[in-house]
Amino acid sequence: MTSMSSSMLPFLLCLLFSLSRVTSARPHEDFLQCLSLHFEDSTAISKVIYTPKNSSYSSILHFAIRNPRFNSSELKPFVIVTPTDASHIQAAIHCSQKHKLEIRIRSGGHDFEGLSYMSTVPFVIVDLINLRSITVDATNKTAWVQAGATLGELYYRIAEKSRTLAFPAGSCPTIGVGGHFSGGGYSTISRKYGLASDNVIDAQLIDAKGRILDRESMGEDLFWAIRGGGGQSFGVVIAWRIELVEVPPKVTVFTAARTLEQNATKLIHRWQYVANQLPEDIIIDVLVNRVNSSEEGKSTIQAAFFSLFLGEVDQLLLLMQESFPELGLAKDECTEMSWIESVIYIGGFPSNASLNVLLDRTPQPPSLQFKAKSDYVQEPIPEIAFEGIWKRFFEKDIEVPVFYMVAYGGKMDEISESSTPFPHRAGNRYIVAPVVYWSEETKEASQRHLAWIRRLYRYMTPYVSKNPRAAYVNYRDLDLGVNNLGYTSYKQASIWGRKYFKNNFDRLVRVKTEVDPTNFFRNEQSIPPLSSW
Repeated sequence: MTSMSSSMLPFLLCLLFSLSRVTSARPHEDFLQCLSLHFEDSTAISKVIYTPKNSSYSSILHFAIRNPRFNSSELKPFVIVTPTDASHIQAAIHCSQKHKLEIRIRSGGHDFEGLSYMSTVPFVIVDLINLRSITVDATNKTAWVQAGATLGELYYRIAEKSRTLAFPAGSCPTIGVGGHFSGGGYSTISRKYGLASDNVIDAQLIDAKGRILDRESMGEDLFWAIRGGGGQSFGVVIAWRIELVEVPPKVTVFTAARTLEQNATKLIHRWQYVANQLPEDIIIDVLVNRVNSSEEGKSTIQAAFFSLFLGEVDQLLLLMQESFPELGLAKDECTEMSWIESVIYIGGFPSNASLNVLLDRTPQPPSLQFKAKSDYVQEPIPEIAFEGIWKRFFEKDIEVPVFYMVAYGGKMDEISESSTPFPHRAGNRYIVAPVVYWSEETKEASQRHLAWIRRLYRYMTPYVSKNPRAAYVNYRDLDLGVNNLGYTSYKQASIWGRKYFKNNFDRLVRVKTEVDPTNFFRNEQSIPPLSSW
């Protein structure tokens, strides 16, 4: 049984149907021929198109696969398009429709179920890696960011213009903004400023007809849908306009690790009553994992309480003494820094790392295979239930089990469930994400770890949200149900749809029916139109 050291903690932050026939014996060749006729610059096609015959095809495909358990899949795209211009996407949409190929849209590749680069039917990947320009207007506190940019690139460009402006998005710098924003996107400052999608003020989207739309031309219903409902169901979002937020010149971070022998279970239990009630300037999250103990041959459970406070250390210590004295936070566990330096810290980089690490799109260390789930907790979980989770963490031959808890409250309580498709607001103390990682590359190992996390998910049923048992769409989970070709019943689609979106699912279906009635933009858990039932 492999244990995980605390040095790995930052890293952890960060087919059902087969097709009996195709319409052509050479769909990819027909597709390529169509593209060549529709590219305005015929010389560009060789620079942005990759087929299995290209020597670079494999490296392009695998560069943005963040979950290696999908690396061996035989469900490869016929063609990978890496557009440098919106017209390339328009051509790909037209030719995919003409030759009956699906499109999968990829920005950073952090897709928990691989839906941005896998399909059970003939398909094309539109990889937005070349559409990554970022224009920051520090005076007006806004920015335009193309969908292929990563969060790290966005944070770097903001810091170039101002050290007191920020954006409330995720902690992993290699995540692409395209998918992250369209599914919600929480952060260490979401308790003060809401989600990434709450701070989107405009967008550019290419719809199924190939039109380039902005907020005004797409209308408020579609603009509402792509800010939390998953943009890939409605078109290709190519750029977002975002509103930047203010942060102080100095913030304070801490990571306080406590083991079972240091009362970790009692501290986690107490944290549940405290974290969502704290002032909005602070977030305290918890990452639980199994580590080697000081006793040789033994393992224990470690809870790492990590925090970002929008203020200086003395203020933080006073707040912690008043609100969570049980943790026993010491001043030497805290560090003052700028907000952009906190991005480096929380991203798990060395303390002396330069800001340039945010521009590296390659995750470090290399990714492990993983399966993740998500739940929302509304009433504190009892200590005895946590003890049952720890018991499962010690099961034989489970490599790296993790339990990640992110506090809500603050601004998250103030935004209505229907303001965007993301509905998980007031009433939720925190989101919990159990994850299991493994390195052994065998079918048996994958099955063993998948079975383990599914058992854990069943075990947690009494302790999490109900009717529906909610889930976070950016933590995509095909165990909740699939919608393989988009032709399913409303009842079937609503099983997972209501978990992700609650009552907002119905409005998403109406928007989908209006803007993409033929269901061109689809995947196993896309929003289906009424016309497909």
